[in-house]
Amino acid sequence: MASNSTSKLLFCILASLFLVTSAQNCSNYIFPANRTFTSCKKLPFLEANLHWNYNSSSAEVSIAYRAKQDPKGWVAWAVNPTRQGMVGSQALVAFRNSNDSMIAYPTQITSYNPTMERANLSFQVSNIGADYSNNEMIIFATIGTLGNGTTVNHVWQSGSSVSSNIPQMHPLSSSHLQSFGKIDFQTV
Repeated sequence: MASNSTSKLLFCILASLFLVTSAQNCSNYIFPANRTFTSCKKLPFLEANLHWNYNSSSAEVSIAYRAKQDPKGWVAWAVNPTRQGMVGSQALVAFRNSNDSMIAYPTQITSYNPTMERANLSFQVSNIGADYSNNEMIIFATIGTLGNGTTVNHVWQSGSSVSSNIPQMHPLSSSHLQSFGKIDFQTV
């Protein structure tokens, strides 16, 4: 009888820990340098989350995109101003460079075989940076003004390798091919 009670208690404790850990994945996440975000969404693929603050007076969005990633890989988050999907996306990419420090920069995804080199985007990008902690890569940036209002098509991606400081092709698994959607930055 005592072992049955102990088993139930252990189960309740483990379930509580799981729920607390899951809750920390998005809204309760603590960022480095005391950065805070009022809104967040757990994205359905690639173990990723998008956090943001929308400034209605400037129509700018401060974002933090974070995703599980090996230190040798890369992550990217993008807005596609013209349609859903990868091609046409205006992306922010991050990885650990050859000097072993995190780097983030904007790039345009103009084809299914993009160069992934630095490029200006169709909207302003400022305060761009990256961090790596707890097996996650995080991209920070302020974007906007966005031409299509507060609801945008967005895409997120990750790959396992970087060569000569250029992210290499991502896998073609279903989770990688389905990592796009719409987001409304006025939603809290």
